[in-house]
Amino acid sequence: MADPTRRAILHRLRHAEARVTDIARPLPMSLNAVSKHISVLERAGLVRREIRGRDHYLRAETERLTEAEQWIADYTGFWERRADALVEHVEKRAAEGEK
Repeated sequence: MADPTRRAILHRLRHAEARVTDIARPLPMSLNAVSKHISVLERAGLVRREIRGRDHYLRAETERLTEAEQWIADYTGFWERRADALVEHVEKRAAEGEK
């Protein structure tokens, strides 16, 4: 999810499935490079591939995306609390240094 190409692929799949070739067309890289990004998303369980004849269709696995969203939300809260504690500590030390 950290890679902009993978985010673009997921963005494209947010409303409907799409063929791999249609996903790859606007991206500034080869079909082979796009396929490698898709493989990473498949291994992560974020997209699922279905082969129909010669075409490969992808769709987003929304349940997995919801799980990722929850994980991010949990850790966002954790790091916000840690950052607040750091600010409080720095301000306290600064105030002590002024005395």
